[in-house]
Parts: sequence; C-alpha cells; structure tokens
Amino acid sequence: MPKSFYPLLIVLLLGSFLAFCGWSAYRASTHSSRIIDPDYYAKGLKYNSTLVEKRAAKTLGWQLKSELHSRQFQVHLTDGQGTPVSGANGTLVIYQPQNGNSMALPLTETDPGIYQANLPADLNGEIAAYLNFEHAGALVNRQLLLNI
Repeated sequence: MPKSFYPLLIVLLLGSFLAFCGWSAYRASTHSSRIIDPDYYAKGLKYNSTLVEKRAAKTLGWQLKSELHSRQFQVHLTDGQGTPVSGANGTLVIYQPQNGNSMALPLTETDPGIYQANLPADLNGEIAAYLNFEHAGALVNRQLLLNI
C-alpha cells in the first residue's frame, strides 16, 4: 500500500520556512543596508534648517540683481523696501564642466548692498553658477547661467 507524501511535504515546507526566517534574522542583525545613509539624521536637520533660512529670506523680501562686466561679477542685494543689505556673506560657486570640479569665489562688499568677485581668465562660454547669500539667519540662493 503506497504511503501518502503529504506529511513529508508539510515537514519540508515548515523546515524551509524556519530556515528562511533564521537566514533573514541573521542578515538583519549582521549586515547593514547599502541604501541607508549613516548620517541621515544630521542631513535631515540641515535640510530643515535650510528651509527655515529660505523662508526667513522670503519674508524679508530680499532681491538680487546680478550684472557681469567683462570679468567682474557684481550683485546688488536689497531687502523688501529696496534698502541695501549690508554685511552679508556671499559666495559664487562656478561649475566647470571640462574637469567636473566646482570653484567657490567669495563675494566682497564694495559698497552697501553691492558685492562683487573677479572671474578667472580661463572661463569662457556658458558657465553654470550658484549664488548664495547668508545674513542674520536668512539665506537666499539663485542658480545662474553666466555668458562670458
């Protein structure tokens, strides 16, 4: 009389389920995921503070007017009433596609609310740039395309 194979099948399924659960528990406890950023919390805090800074600059009504005269880049920074914003820290970040690097140029204040930087002589063509101003907890950013 042939024996039934169902009890053996049930035992094999139960055994493979337990083996898979054990392997999963081992992997979860010994290996970290390659997707998770180890510094995720600090980056999240920085993201939130950046949003707060941008909101502060928006409520202040900051306005930027940029000009390029030959190799001299100049920015006029004013508040919502048109008063020059003095004492801000400005940076112009230039992306160089030929070598894949970026160059940060500090903007110096020449007159109240007027900031400028001299561009390097080897730059020409269309240059992608990022303008960043910070003053008293407020931050304003702009992306620019410079035509040199």
